[in-house]
Amino acid sequence: MAKDKLSTRATRRKFLGGAAVSGVATIAMPQVSRAQTVTWKYQSTWPTKDIFHDDAVDYAKKVNEMSGGRLKLDVLAAGAVVPAFQMSDAVNSGILEAGHGVCAYWYGKHKAYSLFGTPPSFGWDAHGMLAWFYYGGGEALYKELVNDILKLNLVGFLYFPMPTQPLGWFKKEIKAGDDFKGMKYRTVGLSADLFKELGAAVTILAGGEIVPAMDRGLLDAAEFNNPSSDILLGFPDVSKFYMMGSHHQQMESFEIIFNKQKFDALPAELRAILRYATMAASSDQLWYSYDRYTKDFEEIKKRGVNIIKTSSKVYDDQIKAWDKVIENQSKEPFFAKVIASQKAWVKRTSAYLNTNNTPSAELEKAYKHFFG
Repeated sequence: MAKDKLSTRATRRKFLGGAAVSGVATIAMPQVSRAQTVTWKYQSTWPTKDIFHDDAVDYAKKVNEMSGGRLKLDVLAAGAVVPAFQMSDAVNSGILEAGHGVCAYWYGKHKAYSLFGTPPSFGWDAHGMLAWFYYGGGEALYKELVNDILKLNLVGFLYFPMPTQPLGWFKKEIKAGDDFKGMKYRTVGLSADLFKELGAAVTILAGGEIVPAMDRGLLDAAEFNNPSSDILLGFPDVSKFYMMGSHHQQMESFEIIFNKQKFDALPAELRAILRYATMAASSDQLWYSYDRYTKDFEEIKKRGVNIIKTSSKVYDDQIKAWDKVIENQSKEPFFAKVIASQKAWVKRTSAYLNTNNTPSAELEKAYKHFFG
C-alpha cells in the first residue's frame, strides 16, 4: 500500500512538473513575439518644425509605446521620401507604410475626399464631424470612396478636431466676398471651389511653398491653418492683415493612412493600437494646441500685424457660395450621398447642441466681464 502511494506521488510530481514546464513555455511565447520589432516608414506632409509635424511625431510616440516595441513608426518630414502631395500615392504603392496629412490634400483624386476633411459649414464643428465619422456612418462612406471607388490600397483614420481656421493673410482688410474678385489666393480642398465662386484665382500649394510665393508676388493672399503654423511659415514677414474666422474651413481633422496590405497583415492587437492611438491623440493634441496656438497668437500681435475679426458680410457671402458649390458638386452621385449623410447628422445633433450650448456671443460677454 505504501509502495502504491509512493508511486502515485511520484506520478503526480512528474505530471505537475510537466505542467509547470508547459506553463512556463506558454508564458514565454508572447515575450518572444514582443521582441520582434516591425519598423514602418511614416512620412508627414508637414515641414520638420511645424506644429503639425510635432503632432505626427506625437502619434508615432503613442503607437511605439503602446505596442511595447513590437511596432515602430519611423517618422519622416515632408519631402524626406516623396513631396507632400505625393504622400498618399507612396503609401498606396508601399514605398511608405504610413502617412500623416489631411483629406483635403487628395481632393484631386475625387472632390468628395475633401468632405472628410473640410466639409461645408453646416453649423457644426470638428467635434461634430469626427462624431459623424465614427458614429454617423462617415467611416463606411470613407471606405467606400477610398477602397471601392478609388481602388486605393489604404486604411485610414480621422482624428484631432481642429479649431476654426483663419480666413488668412491679406494686404488689406477683407470686408465682403466681392473683395476676392481677381485675387490670387492659396487654399486647398473644397475651399478652392468656394473661393472660385467668390471670384478668386485659386492656387493650391503645400505649406512650405506659400510664403515664398507671396514674397515673389505670385500670390496676393493665402490661408494655411493656425497661428503656430502661420508664424513658423513666415506669414507676418510678407503680410500685415490677419483675418480671423471663416466658413471656408470651419472644421478639419488629420488623416492617418496605412498601406492596407501591410496593415491587414498585422496582429489584431497592433491594428487596434493604430486605431485607438488616434483617439488618444485627438484629445492630447487639442489640449497641446490650446497652449501653443494662443502663445503664438500673442507673438503675432507683436509683429505689427493687424488682427481683424471676419465680418458677418463675409460669412454670409461664403454661405451663399457654399450653396453653389454643393449644388454643382452634388451632380456626382457619391458626393451627393456624403452630403446627405452629413446634413442628416448635423440636423439631428445640432438641434440639441444649439438649444443646450451657451451661444458664442454670451461666452464673449462673460469673457469681457472678467477680462475687459
